[in-house]
Amino acid sequence: MRLVLLGPPGAGKGTQAEALAGHFGVPHISSGELLRRHVASGTTLGREVTGYLDRGELAPDDLVMAVVDEALAGAASGYILDGFPRTLSQAEKAEARRGGAFADAVVFLDVANGVARRRMAQRLAGRSDDRDRGVIDRRLRTFHEETDPVVHYYRDRGMLVTVDAAQPPEAVTAAILAALAGRRPG
Repeated sequence: MRLVLLGPPGAGKGTQAEALAGHFGVPHISSGELLRRHVASGTTLGREVTGYLDRGELAPDDLVMAVVDEALAGAASGYILDGFPRTLSQAEKAEARRGGAFADAVVFLDVANGVARRRMAQRLAGRSDDRDRGVIDRRLRTFHEETDPVVHYYRDRGMLVTVDAAQPPEAVTAAILAALAGRRPG
């Protein structure tokens, strides 16, 4: 199964990706986590993206594509991709690089901004981009500006499954699995 999870910050992408990765027996690949690892390791790429992440902005497409391409190279049996693509350009590039065989389905975890703000403020991990109300608001605004077109792109292609992500995590997982039950992996 090659599955993409989209949703605003705080929608539960990481939680759902872990549950789905276990269910399908494929790796969970988080573009945000990959970038944060580069920052923590002090790599050249990490130094390039630090400012973007701290400000709640999207990292440039070429940097994100580089880390995602590297991760996908080792995921031949499938993957749960969390938070990528975030821009229409990234979606188009990912599909072009894989001959249109990028994802079997795209799940949009739909949650209101107020719920997302509350969840980010309560995260135990305490990510630097979850601590500042202005950064949180910028992340949500950026999501709607940059990623809403990606949601429409996949909806228009008949690949999108929308799930109410305001439910408890177990209910969200069950709703995703029920929505995917009729879809075949490519």
